[in-house]
Amino acid sequence: MNEITTELKSHFLRLYEMAFADNDFDVLETQMLYKFAEERNISKQELDNILLSSQQESLVPESLELKVEYLYDLAVMIWADGKVTEDELITLKKYCLKFGFLEENLEELTSFLIENAKKHTPKTTLLKQLT
Repeated sequence: MNEITTELKSHFLRLYEMAFADNDFDVLETQMLYKFAEERNISKQELDNILLSSQQESLVPESLELKVEYLYDLAVMIWADGKVTEDELITLKKYCLKFGFLEENLEELTSFLIENAKKHTPKTTLLKQLT
């Protein structure tokens, strides 16, 4: 069993919140959540435990790369059902601000993340575009 950091637990809770942002927790969003867990060697049971534990503090990732990676996961989660609702966009912007991005850059950043999610851009490619 892996040691799952509080930061990573917080990330999965953010993803879970994003999935519910449009009041429609889609099957594709559920699959995406478990796919993200699998990519990080987190079992289905471990993810279920994270999502069921309600006493989690939300930690902001330290590095710019991790911030962008986590925000991109949120954008991919938004696009999982093939549509972007206003509530989902507001939630994504909220996390961009929480992660320390400037308000005047939110439109450009969220558009960039959503557009790349639509194109299924690999995370590694996305991160290289930013560095």
